[in-house]
Amino acid sequence: MSAEAKTKNISVVLYKPKYAGNVGSVARAAKNMGMTELVVVGTADLDREAMEKRSTHLAADVLDRILYCDSLPEALGRFNYIVGTTARLGKARGPFVSPRAAAGKIAGLAQNNKVALLFGPEDTGLANDELALCHSVVTIPTSREFTSLNLSQAAMIVCYEIFVALSSGRPGAAPPKLALASELEGMYDQIRELLSRIGFLNSQNPNYWMLDIRRFFSRAGLLSREVKILRGICRQIDWSVSNKKT
Repeated sequence: MSAEAKTKNISVVLYKPKYAGNVGSVARAAKNMGMTELVVVGTADLDREAMEKRSTHLAADVLDRILYCDSLPEALGRFNYIVGTTARLGKARGPFVSPRAAAGKIAGLAQNNKVALLFGPEDTGLANDELALCHSVVTIPTSREFTSLNLSQAAMIVCYEIFVALSSGRPGAAPPKLALASELEGMYDQIRELLSRIGFLNSQNPNYWMLDIRRFFSRAGLLSREVKILRGICRQIDWSVSNKKT
């Protein structure tokens, strides 16, 4: 099977891109690496002519199939594994992996899972709340003097590393299909509500305390059945706590 055929489960997701030309450039970069699924979130009024000028006719089919979504939960809910990208480092934003390290894992997961490569706005990148939706976070090493990359440059580097990983040989046995992001978010909402009720989470900043829980489950790679089991446990704990209070 060719590397291009193996990329069918990989999509590039652009969150609130500011310039139509950059979307066109990303479409061309992704198409060069065999990836033809592009999702644009929060920006639906992009100029088609400006996109076509930068994508050229070679990636016109990618532009034709762009999926436009209003919100990140809507866009990401159908994916099993989400990789965020950032140039800004910080304890609350990682842990970080290199494009090459991420590509090795994606090459295996993409056999049986839908993978999203998430890129933020050109001027600000992805915020902490947006990175919290990701299973892993990629940062591209650069010189200290010039740390930022153009959106299409960043997309090309990540897509290239994945293409190389897919082309390097057999990725081995297909891993199991992971839970959907929408299933995980439902579970996280339930855990947050339960832990707040029993006083475990700091009410001033519950999302900060939830970050480590998200990281833990992201490392575990939960299946749909396992998410259902955990949600059932949460419901039982909630029932028990409620009955003790009455």
